[in-house]
Amino acid sequence: MTAAIILAAGESKRLGQPKQNLVFNGHTLLERAVKSAQLSGCSPVVVVLGANSDQINPVAGTTTLYNKAWDEGMASSIRIAINEISKNASVNNVIMLLCDQPFVSTELLNSMITKQIETGQPIVACTYNGTTGVPVLFDRILFAELLLLQGQEGAKKILITHADEVATIPFDKGSIDIDTPDDYEQLLKLS
Repeated sequence: MTAAIILAAGESKRLGQPKQNLVFNGHTLLERAVKSAQLSGCSPVVVVLGANSDQINPVAGTTTLYNKAWDEGMASSIRIAINEISKNASVNNVIMLLCDQPFVSTELLNSMITKQIETGQPIVACTYNGTTGVPVLFDRILFAELLLLQGQEGAKKILITHADEVATIPFDKGSIDIDTPDDYEQLLKLS
């Protein structure tokens, strides 16, 4: 079984409001991420909230975790989520995604799961704009390494460390993420 982790604990400082609550095509960015994960069959779907958690409504059908150490950086959210998912012995893989990439779809997540099955690689990552990154799937054998991440380190460190064990999926709209009011205005023009 493949679980999903939606990392949504950041404070959205450059945006000036919680990006998780921004609405695009009738749903908040957080709801869109959750729906894509749920429809792909990922289970459980774990959402990690932190800053502004009092302003963000949990989404039905998810396990919502609250990261009190969100200001340490993304690594703290990854550790909390992996600790939770590790308790479930039926989870073989986890897909990490962010709520600020509005074009993550069920089809993309399913293609990542399929790619992992076809290649046997322990990591499947998305490629866009000359980079490799999230969403990214990790086999359970890498959970221990994910638990060692510290501070601002994201999962990118593990992609670099295991570069020869990464299968990739093209995700052309992966570079569209929402960090500023201008990013959001540009997104709304695409709806």
